[in-house]
Amino acid sequence: MDLSVVVPVFNEEESVDELALWIERVCRNEKYIFELIFVDDGSTDRSWERIRELAGAHSFIKGTRFRRNYGKAAALHTGFSIASGDVVITMDSDLQDSPDEIPGLVAMIRNEGYDLVSGWKRKRYDPFVKRFTSRIYNSTARIYSGIRLHDFNCGLKAYRNEVVKSIEVYGEMHRYIPMLAKKAGFHSIGEKVVAHSPRKYGVTKYGLDRFIKGYLDLLTIGFITRFGKSPMHLFGSLGTLMFLIGFVMAGYLGISKLVYVQRHLRAPLVTDSPYFYIALTVMIIGSFLFLTGFLGELISRSSPDRNEYLVRESVNLE
Repeated sequence: MDLSVVVPVFNEEESVDELALWIERVCRNEKYIFELIFVDDGSTDRSWERIRELAGAHSFIKGTRFRRNYGKAAALHTGFSIASGDVVITMDSDLQDSPDEIPGLVAMIRNEGYDLVSGWKRKRYDPFVKRFTSRIYNSTARIYSGIRLHDFNCGLKAYRNEVVKSIEVYGEMHRYIPMLAKKAGFHSIGEKVVAHSPRKYGVTKYGLDRFIKGYLDLLTIGFITRFGKSPMHLFGSLGTLMFLIGFVMAGYLGISKLVYVQRHLRAPLVTDSPYFYIALTVMIIGSFLFLTGFLGELISRSSPDRNEYLVRESVNLE
């Protein structure tokens, strides 16, 4: 199969039919052998009824429905597990992403050797606050990840099938799929300017809390990428450093006490110095950090995927 189009849906009953017909028209014109996968993320309107009717009328349409709302990442993960096309396209269901961009994205995957191509909504029809926070978030993500994308969170993306089968999207990690792909060894990540349309039906499903969640998820994915399989490298290093700092401070106080005694001077009590309590606290924190790293290593070693590695190709293994 040439192409799979994965579309998460949450309360978009007005747009589902129009989007399906639009995608079909584009794919038929390009003569793709394709499938359209709708993942209903626990909609409370008639979105699922519309998807069922469409699937009954068109064999290329597939659909699955969650019992409740789990979030976009869960919908994408489920769609990826179903997708069988050589190229996988994801897009939002609110008609703000244009299916007319599909041929260009597919061409970049097929002809230009990209593993992943992310859309860039250079001209956006969103409220000022959303555009402003998105700009800050994307700038931070670029610096943090080293991936030169202008719009990490654009829903319109294209992937090689191997990419979507090699990454696990969970929680709110759909914002960082390029980082997950890079962590999995797919470094050919490109970008394409895509059209963005004003919302035609309904209201946005995202509030300002997405800005806070985005930064917390950025820290999470950064930690997992660098220390997911070796937490001791972080916690052990920090714990050892802090313990040594506290030990040196305590040692200094002890040596000062001995100097006073040697000179037959009245020495102040070590416990009278605030530095004693600071040193003690730092040493305790350092010990806890080291133990955290040790426990993290035990958990990591017990993980069922501790020795799972993505193999690119092999020869003469039979």
